[in-house]
Amino acid sequence: MDRLLRFVMTRFIRRGDLRITTARGATFRFGDRTGKPIAVRFTTSAAQRQVLLHPELKLGECYMDGTFIVEDGTIADFLALAMGQSPAGPDWERPLHIVRYLKRRVEQFNPPSRARRNVAHHYDLDGRLYSLFLDADRQYSCAYFEDPEQLLDDAQLAKKRHLGAKLLLKPGQRVLDIGCGWGGLALYIAEMNGANVVGITLSQEQLRIARARAAERSVAGTAEFRLQDYREVEKGFDRIVSVGMFEHVGVGFYDAFFRKCAEVLNDDGVIVLHSIGRSEGPGTTNPWIAKYIFPGGYIPALSEVLPAIERSGLLVNDIEILRLHYAETLKAWRDRFMAHREEAERIYDPRFVRMWEFYLASSEMAFREQAMMVFQIQITKRQGIVPITRDYVGQEEARLRAIEGGQRPPLRLAGE
Repeated sequence: MDRLLRFVMTRFIRRGDLRITTARGATFRFGDRTGKPIAVRFTTSAAQRQVLLHPELKLGECYMDGTFIVEDGTIADFLALAMGQSPAGPDWERPLHIVRYLKRRVEQFNPPSRARRNVAHHYDLDGRLYSLFLDADRQYSCAYFEDPEQLLDDAQLAKKRHLGAKLLLKPGQRVLDIGCGWGGLALYIAEMNGANVVGITLSQEQLRIARARAAERSVAGTAEFRLQDYREVEKGFDRIVSVGMFEHVGVGFYDAFFRKCAEVLNDDGVIVLHSIGRSEGPGTTNPWIAKYIFPGGYIPALSEVLPAIERSGLLVNDIEILRLHYAETLKAWRDRFMAHREEAERIYDPRFVRMWEFYLASSEMAFREQAMMVFQIQITKRQGIVPITRDYVGQEEARLRAIEGGQRPPLRLAGE
């Protein structure tokens, strides 16, 4: 097994400086000796064999189990080195990719009952866990860094402001937030724009906290939160926003999602969809992520999303690609999480904490080293709803920023 490891890693690790100690105690060094030295060790022959044969699943499992140990550097350093290589895996994994691609519609079959179970798996965890690493508003999606040095809380506020500007909100409008999380964006829209917001989620824990926050901030009359599937929403919304939820829809339900949006949106309405995306065309969900983090989840390519929008009769007005914003968001989350590692172990256990560390680190490196990004698509039912240039986005952001700062400029309807 040591010979096989040496053969595979010599072909795979061409850049960087990696030292591997095998379960038998042999030490091998790989790469061109550039960058930060990283040392890892297998504690069992079984772990070594499993990672060699099926790294996409078994590397994370062995790290969780403590049979793959990072001795110099961190798991994030190792993943950055590994995911930055080309090609990104052994040749014998390619048939597994083909099989997973053929099975993906079955694995992403997310009718309402299964969608609820999938959401509960990740979002109904102990609420204290998320408070360890998220910003004060509990934004669990890509932040918008207006400059590289911006703090996470400020970047998450900038994200809400950016989305609010693209929605072209007016006082009294009825807004649907699909996948509202803990309610931060819905509360922002209600408070900053005087809109009436309905936030829907499938998470009992998120619903409880969102409703409590609305009551505390005295906006329960304008910010309503429901335990509801997007397929069950009634008609009559002026605006629809969805942030970080589309990744849970499943490729076989894209047509249903956009047909429902078209059905419930008023004729002069606007939709803004914010989702993680992949830049290299359709793919499959990483098996470790599917098993432990987001069952039923899938990151779409634009080539899969845009045809579904077209088939629904909706019009794409604008597409913005956010490249490294999520990498910086995930780094901030990982830093915060690791700073509270002991507390996380008290809530759960060391294996769970290693799982979460691997999740945050691998996700960050997917955005830094591979072809992951975030897209924001602005959609309408007809032409002429959105201004013909993007100038209005900056103007509306400036208006919202002034309100956030306690200033009260004369009310100007978005888009004027």
